[in-house]
Amino acid sequence: MIIGLLGKANVGKSTFFNAATDSSVPIANFPFTTINPNIGVAFVRVECVCKELGVSDNPVNSQCIGGIRYIPVKLIDVAGLVPGAHLGRGLGNKFLDDARQADVLIHVIDISGSTDEEGKSVKSGDGNPFLDIQFVEEEFDLWIRSIILRDWHKIIRESENLKQKVETVISNRLSGLSINEQLIRSSMDHIGLAKKPSEWTENDLLLLSKQIRIKSKPIIIAANKADLPTSEFNILKLKDLERPFFPTVCEAELLLKRASSKNLIYYLPGDSNFEIRRNENFSQEQIGALNMVSHVLSKFGSTGIQQVLNHACFEMLKKIVVYPVEDEYKFTDKNGNVLPDARIISNNSTAKDLAFLIHNDLGKGFLYAIDVRTKQRIGADHTLRNNDIVKIVANTGRN
Repeated sequence: MIIGLLGKANVGKSTFFNAATDSSVPIANFPFTTINPNIGVAFVRVECVCKELGVSDNPVNSQCIGGIRYIPVKLIDVAGLVPGAHLGRGLGNKFLDDARQADVLIHVIDISGSTDEEGKSVKSGDGNPFLDIQFVEEEFDLWIRSIILRDWHKIIRESENLKQKVETVISNRLSGLSINEQLIRSSMDHIGLAKKPSEWTENDLLLLSKQIRIKSKPIIIAANKADLPTSEFNILKLKDLERPFFPTVCEAELLLKRASSKNLIYYLPGDSNFEIRRNENFSQEQIGALNMVSHVLSKFGSTGIQQVLNHACFEMLKKIVVYPVEDEYKFTDKNGNVLPDARIISNNSTAKDLAFLIHNDLGKGFLYAIDVRTKQRIGADHTLRNNDIVKIVANTGRN
C-alpha cells in the first residue's frame, strides 16, 4: 500500500513526511524544495492482539510497544504542485506521474492561509486554503482528461465501429493509473453518461475524469499549521465542505519525535500526551517548544499526523489487519517469533488472498487455512476479518 502526499509548495509536506517517517529531507521556506520524490516508511497504529492472547510478542516486520502495533506503509512525498501542472507548468508532469502510484492521497494544505497560490509566503490569513483544495483536485481531473483526449478519436472508433465497450477502451488508456473498466463504468453510471462516445463533450469527459479520480484516488486533507490564530475560522469552514480532514501541526510531531529519539521524553505517535523522562535543565528554547507542543495536544488531542495516516488506511481504503502465524498454538513463525507479522489487507480479502500476499508459492499450493482462535479449518474463499490470526497450510513442493 502506498500513501501519497499532495499539495502545493511550502505548505508543510516535507515536514509531514519527516514527522511521519522520522526521516530527514530538506525543509525550507520556498517553492520546489522537494524536487525528486522522497519515499519513506510511515506507520499505522492499531491495538495489537497480543493483549487479548496474553502473550509477549516480538514482531519481525512491525513494532509493538505496550500493546500498540505500528505497521509499516510506504509514504511518498513528491514535488510541489502549482496551477497549470497538467500542462507541464512547474514540476507538474513529474508530480502527477509520481502521484499516480499512490492508493490514497493526503492533501496537505496550509489552513492558516499563510501561503499564496504559488506557494509563496504571505501574511497569515491572506492566503485561501480552499482554493488550494479546488486547484489540486482540478489539476488531477484535467490531467486524467488529457490522457483520455490524447487518443479520443481512436477511442470513438474502437468503441463504436469495433463494438468494444467504451469503458474497456478507456481503461486501456488509463492502465498506468491502475484504473479498471468496472471503476470507469461505475463512474459513467454515477454521472448518467449513457450517450454514444461520439456525442460526449469535453465537459462530459471532465465530469467523468472527476469521478474516476474520486473513486480511484481518494483524498484526505491534512489541515496543517492548525495551531496558528488564523486557522480556527478556516477549520470551521472546512467542516462545512464535508470532506475527510484532520487538523495537523507537523512541526509539533517532528519536535516530539526528535525529543523522544534523544530520550528526553516518552511519546508514542498518536498519543495525546508525553512524559518528560529526564530531570535536567532545559534551555529556554526547549521549554518554549515543549510548551507549544503541550498546547497543541491539549487543544486538538494529538498532532493529527497519526490520525491522518490511520484514516487514510482503515477508513478510506477499508483495510484490515490480520496476523499470519505458522504455529497455531504458540502463535509463532518457524523461528519462534511470537506474532511476527501484521498484514494490512483489503476488507474483502480471502484466506487464499492472504496466502498469495505472504508468498506466491503458498498461494499456488494453498490447501486450507486455520482460524487460530477457534482452531477450525477455513477454505480458500473464506473472507477474513480484522484481527484474525491465521495459519496457512499449503503444498509448496519444498521439503
